[in-house]
Amino acid sequence: MLAVSYGGGTNSTAMLAGFKERGIVPDVITFADTGGEKPETYSYIEYFSGWLKDNGMPEITVVRFDGKYKTLEDECLGSGTLPSLAYGFKKCSHKWKLSPQDKFFNNNEQAKEVWSSGGKITKAIGYDAGESHRSLHIHEDDKYKYWYPLVEWLWNRNACVDAIRAEGLREPPKSACFFCPAMGKGEILQLNNCHPELVSRAIKIENTALNNKDNPIRSIKGLGRSWSWEEFLEANDKQRDLFDDQGSIPCLCFDGDYGDED
Repeated sequence: MLAVSYGGGTNSTAMLAGFKERGIVPDVITFADTGGEKPETYSYIEYFSGWLKDNGMPEITVVRFDGKYKTLEDECLGSGTLPSLAYGFKKCSHKWKLSPQDKFFNNNEQAKEVWSSGGKITKAIGYDAGESHRSLHIHEDDKYKYWYPLVEWLWNRNACVDAIRAEGLREPPKSACFFCPAMGKGEILQLNNCHPELVSRAIKIENTALNNKDNPIRSIKGLGRSWSWEEFLEANDKQRDLFDDQGSIPCLCFDGDYGDED
């Protein structure tokens, strides 16, 4: 059984474009949804799922964590904490990305047949040739073995972009939660220009955590770890007001319509 962990970004999209070129058809393609992706990513998943179907591959199966909190945003607000990456950990990925996919396969009949016969599921992961070191942290276990096609094909980031364009596909937006602590300041400004309502929600997460008296944060200043999103945006607004000729950052977000071009 060949399974693809689709991340919604350039690498995993290019990997599936490479599958089409080589006549490889996966049995299942899963995308783990934290509930916090930007609208452009959700739109692209729907668009790309249609392309997969048109090319004889399974559509993307969206899986989600099933627990007390239905989204990562809800968990942060409900527990009064920031995403774990703000504290230097990667628990978000395990809980909201890996765990839902494991649960999906544990309840999948084809997967159970593979395991009952002593076999393993092959999971294809889209690490490109420039980040092959990431595969060193993932080890084969009793249920899964891992395959890194882009590394095998020696496809770096540029090759991935070329493969997507060669199929006539639009490039996917960067996949990440709209409140991800790894976002750079330029990305935050862009998000604020395109989706100010999402930035407001991110700042609510930040303020809820910073004002949590039951579990006070002493070493973290905000979603930026050493700096606060809210303070950064306020400072940026004040600086912009000083210069009458300073234009606003144009919104480069795609409007979500992935229909055929004229």
